Amino acid sequence: MAGWNADTAAGPLGSGTVTLVEGSSFCISSPNGDIRPELPHGVFHLDTRILSRWELTINDQPLEPLASETKEPYRALFACRVPRADGYADSPLLVERLREVGAGLLEEITVRNYSRKPADCRITLLVEADFADLFEVKEARITREWKENRRIENDSLEIRGQWEGIRKSVVIRAEGAGVGARALGFKVRIPAFGHWSTRVSVMPPVEGSAALFAHPARGELSPSDRRRQEWVARIPVLQMGNRSIERTLRRSYEDLGALRIQDPDHPDRVVVAAGAPWFMTLFGRDSLWASEMALPVDPSLALGTLRTLADRQGTVVNTDTEEEPGKILHEVRLDVSSGQALRGSSAYYGSVDATPLFVVVLGSVSRWGFSSDTIKALLPNADRALEWISNYGDRDGDGFVEYGRPNEHGLINQGWKDSWDGINFADGTLAEAPIALAEVQAYVHGAYVARAWMAYDDGDLALAAELRDRADRLKQRFNEEFWLPDKGYYAVALDRDKRPVDALASNMGHCLWFGLMDEDKVPSMVEHLMSPRMFSGWGVRTLATDMAAYNPASYHNGSVWPHDNALIMSGLLRYGYIEEAQRIGTALLEAAEYSDGRLPELFCGFDRSQFSEPVPYPTACSPQAWAATTPIHVVTSLMRYDTHISLGGIWLDPVLPRDFGDLHISNAPMGDARITIDASGTEATIRGIPEGLTVYRGQRPWMSELAERPQLWRPDRQPGQ
Repeated sequence: MAGWNADTAAGPLGSGTVTLVEGSSFCISSPNGDIRPELPHGVFHLDTRILSRWELTINDQPLEPLASETKEPYRALFACRVPRADGYADSPLLVERLREVGAGLLEEITVRNYSRKPADCRITLLVEADFADLFEVKEARITREWKENRRIENDSLEIRGQWEGIRKSVVIRAEGAGVGARALGFKVRIPAFGHWSTRVSVMPPVEGSAALFAHPARGELSPSDRRRQEWVARIPVLQMGNRSIERTLRRSYEDLGALRIQDPDHPDRVVVAAGAPWFMTLFGRDSLWASEMALPVDPSLALGTLRTLADRQGTVVNTDTEEEPGKILHEVRLDVSSGQALRGSSAYYGSVDATPLFVVVLGSVSRWGFSSDTIKALLPNADRALEWISNYGDRDGDGFVEYGRPNEHGLINQGWKDSWDGINFADGTLAEAPIALAEVQAYVHGAYVARAWMAYDDGDLALAAELRDRADRLKQRFNEEFWLPDKGYYAVALDRDKRPVDALASNMGHCLWFGLMDEDKVPSMVEHLMSPRMFSGWGVRTLATDMAAYNPASYHNGSVWPHDNALIMSGLLRYGYIEEAQRIGTALLEAAEYSDGRLPELFCGFDRSQFSEPVPYPTACSPQAWAATTPIHVVTSLMRYDTHISLGGIWLDPVLPRDFGDLHISNAPMGDARITIDASGTEATIRGIPEGLTVYRGQRPWMSELAERPQLWRPDRQPGQ
């Protein structure tokens, strides 16, 4: 078993792959709609492949793809034609496959005859279900052989599998079909200029019965449509003068809605899955970052994510799963029986940054107006997270948080650049653990500041001061140990011997957002980030072009990650680098135009002067949570839009590029109210402000400013009120 010590990027899916996603289910297929077992295709539900073959033939001919269009993240229409047996190019038989993924699969198949003669058609749908674990499919290492039997009843086929006492099954049903052990089929005569259609469903069992996932009546909404409709009703309504950016933001809303999954133990909680196709589950780092960036759209996503992670916070030391008291998990899987890469557990904790980010996001949630009781219920989890930082994260007591896996199965690198070769020196030498990453120290600094704010809001000024002092000491130590004066930028990390890892990488850009940089060092660092070595024209590369490990088509050593750039952009704005932030934000939104408004997880780092379009990374997740929330974060960051309801403030001071046009947002959440924002360039107005809130220009105050002048922002307010 490869375990976590495997390449974090998946293998190729095949040319023209179509991915549909809805909650914890997804479907990967060829451009003609077929699912082929020799490729990492399939219908997946709760991390199990419930359909491994789904091949439609007509008169023994496979379908030739013409077009596929994703109507919603969970629904696609495929257009195909049936090749002629006589060698002529044009065929009178065209096929439409309207597919929807949910708790299973629904597909409406229509065959149209554009001939003046009737067409006799033998329509066959080959089906297989191997019940493979998601990791087995992703890594092309199917090792388990399920004992299988098939049961035929009327127009349905049930496939049952058993392996070491585990039983799984799936039911395939087609209206009016003849059913065999390996296929469902129809013999039909389609009249001249006529058509024929049928509906097919694939349903896994739910608690001993077939899943309630059936075709709606004509004209009715499906469960996924109703879920989408409810989502659209609760999120902001957006209009922009720049229609391309508006399309990208709307696509982000759609994808974020589709990536919402329910906590199985608390169906009322909605959390953000990391991304399709392989990560449709709760991740610590990914789900937290996506929730943070989606706060202006729906703050409840962050709250649901925090609560679910809090329930699974580490309590014991377990070297197999890397669990430790207070630690926030890296990944949780929904089907324990098939979670092969989790070594028999539903959760794996090999992440160094999820724990401080948990506190950071809780601090953000506290600013967005949830009740004090809601925040107080999670404060013990935040404090246990801070205890983990002190007791386990800082392994050697030097004030920095490091990682190093305790077993041979875990991830070698445990920050967001978690590929095996993701952290290296300028000469290409790999850094050896324990490794203290630059951005992780920034997240820890952010955690101290966030918890200090919550203490201040709660009236505990002593705790607020103590945490602010911790943050200040960490900032001082970081600038002493990570700064490379001869190079003019910060080290990406410290290695096991406390040597600065001197590669010029994007990691240091995250530190800007959290205010970890000394002011006098920022200009040189920004110059490096925006230099041609780092900025490709589509965004900041993960690694500079003159580093020995640079490869524009690598996962973490020269590629461009949208979320990475979004965080860098926000940091630039914090330090007043408006033009540079606008340049990055505009580049990302322009890149989205080349992928139908959807930013992928990453793209290659080739220069824009070399290729006029972003070069896709072959196995990038799409949709992916923090990529989907990147356009939202880009626009709200350039609006310089933030809130701290307990301080009584909404901060709005836009620096929107002129070509964004006028921006109108209604139904935007703000505490218990909904507000309307109009912005253009550097001007903005807000309507519907809740009572007691004031709109301020400029940035929300940082903890250090408030500590120095406690009455700076609200002279009439005392801490704890």
